[in-house]
Amino acid sequence: MIRVGILGGAGYTAGELIRLVLNHPAAELAFVHSTSNADNRLADVHSGLEGDTELRFTASADLTAADVVFLCSAHGQSRVWLAENEIPSGVKIIDLAQDFRDESQGFVYGLPELNRDRIRSAARVANPGCFATAIQLALLPLAAAGLLRDEVHVTAVTGSTGAGVKPSATTHFSWRAQNLSVYKAFTHQHLTEIARNLRRLDPMFGSAVNFVPLRGDFTRGILASVYTSCTADSETVRRLYEEFYRTAPFTSVVSRDVDLKQVVNTNKALLNVNRHGDKLHVVSVIDNLLKGSSGQAVENMNLMFGLDQTAGLRLKASAF
Repeated sequence: MIRVGILGGAGYTAGELIRLVLNHPAAELAFVHSTSNADNRLADVHSGLEGDTELRFTASADLTAADVVFLCSAHGQSRVWLAENEIPSGVKIIDLAQDFRDESQGFVYGLPELNRDRIRSAARVANPGCFATAIQLALLPLAAAGLLRDEVHVTAVTGSTGAGVKPSATTHFSWRAQNLSVYKAFTHQHLTEIARNLRRLDPMFGSAVNFVPLRGDFTRGILASVYTSCTADSETVRRLYEEFYRTAPFTSVVSRDVDLKQVVNTNKALLNVNRHGDKLHVVSVIDNLLKGSSGQAVENMNLMFGLDQTAGLRLKASAF
C-alpha cells in the first residue's frame, strides 16, 4: 500500500483528496496535517467523511511515515515548506498549489495528457490549475499540430469551491446565489502556465490567450468556451483531437453538447469540438475539485507509483 501524507488538510481540495485516498485500492492515509485542527476528527471538518474514518488531524508531519506527500496549503506555502524541511530519500511530493508549475526545483508539470511519461519517472509533480486544465485540454491538440496561429478567446465559469474554503464577500451564499460576475479578466494567474505549455508544444505560437473568467452560482465544476481561427476542415480537426486523446483514460472527445452534470464528482474531462465558419469552437467541462485538482493529483500519484492511471478514480457523475 502507498502511504499518503497530506499537509494543509482542512480545505476543499484536501477533503476531496482524503475521500479519494480512503477509497483507493492501493493507498492508505499515514497522516493528515493541520495546525489549526490538530487532534480534531477529519469528519468534524469534512462532514462528508462521517462514517468513513475516525482518523484525526496531526499537529506534526512524520515524513518518514509516508511514501508520498500532497501539499494542499495556500499558494506560496509549498515553497516555504520545502525550503524548511528535509525530505527523506524516496518520498515523492505532489504540490497542489501554484508554486512549482514553472517546473523549478525538479518538479514536473502534472498534466497527464501532456506529460504522462515524464510524470511516471518524476519524484516531484506540480499539479496544474483548474482553469488551466480545462483550457489546455481544449487547445493542446491544436498546438501539437501547429494549428494555433491566431489569438485564442476563452470565457469560462467556475463554481464557488474554486475560491477555497475560507469565506469571502464573493463566496458568501447570499451574494453568489442567482448571480454571475467577471473577475481577473485578461489577468488570471493560470494564463502563465497555459501560455508556457502551448509554446512548449509549438514554439511558433506567439498570439494572446484572451481569458475572461466568471464566478458561477453553483458549487463545483468548470465550463470553458474556447475559440480561435483554424484553417483545418472539420473532419481533420475531429481526427486530430480523437487521436491526441486516444490513450487518455479520462479525456473524451464527444459529438453531443457537453454540460457540467456529466463530469461533476468525476475525474473526467469532456470536449465538444465544432467549426463555425473559419472559427474552431471547443467546449471543455471538468470538475474543478477532481480533474481540476485532487482527482488529477491522485492520477499523478498512480503514474508515479506504476499503478493503473485510473486506480481509485472511476467515479460516478452526479447526473441529477
